Amino acid sequence: MVASDLDRTLIYSSAALALGMPDAQAPRLLSVEVHESKPLSYLTEEAAGLLERLAGEAVFVPTTTRTRKQYQRIQLPGRRPAYAICANGGHILVDGVADRDWHASVVRRLAEECAPLSEIRAYFTATTDLSWVRKHRVAEDLFAYLVVERERMPQEWLKRFEEWADERGWTVSLQGRKVYAVPKPLTKSAAMREVARRCGAGLVLAAGDSLLDADLLLAADRAWRPGHGELADTSWTAPHLDVLAERGVAAGEEILRRFRTAVAEHRASSATLPGQTVNGSPAALPDQT
Repeated sequence: MVASDLDRTLIYSSAALALGMPDAQAPRLLSVEVHESKPLSYLTEEAAGLLERLAGEAVFVPTTTRTRKQYQRIQLPGRRPAYAICANGGHILVDGVADRDWHASVVRRLAEECAPLSEIRAYFTATTDLSWVRKHRVAEDLFAYLVVERERMPQEWLKRFEEWADERGWTVSLQGRKVYAVPKPLTKSAAMREVARRCGAGLVLAAGDSLLDADLLLAADRAWRPGHGELADTSWTAPHLDVLAERGVAAGEEILRRFRTAVAEHRASSATLPGQTVNGSPAALPDQT
């Protein structure tokens, strides 16, 4: 099973493409999201082909902090994934439909373990300034975020907010122009484990770029992160994590290559376990000495 973050991991806005090469050498891009009649997110045409092939080789699970409505704007190449994880694990979609039992279990846990969303919203209202905050948003009644003018946002405000939220069981993440406040029990990894259980996955691969992806990467058997993003900025790593040099849309393409290689290696090793046959002959048993 492959559980991958989307924004700034597999798909990229025009501002995040990081096309550092001469224009004539830039890759052809495929738009995979339109918002308000304008193209919003892209991947390379090469990445589109890799993703389509990957979806035929493994259970591909888009794993995003986006709301269900925001996720449904995305038109990835190939068949629609049977499973998707939205709202940072608050919703598991099965053939496009939210699993009500999973969502109810998440809501119960949040009520038991952290401060209510209303307290976070009140803090935003009391401490932010319209000179640097463009929007206040609530996502699926689960978490909140601000859209900010990042260069104007006071760094001391962010530090104070992180400390305040941590004491109340919430995580703060700065991603591009958005400041997210997410309850600590609301995790991509919990939803990923549930989907892996349902699929009977023997190997789980993951990729992501932000602090909100760290638990997902830690819970996977193998994981990758690009050379940009919140995790790269803090030099975050783990024993089973590969750090890519690529940045921007090129990183998304390379992540998909790594996914496909890992899936192929797993299939090859599973096909030649001791006692199985290879091309009609018994596979070699391990040396017992």
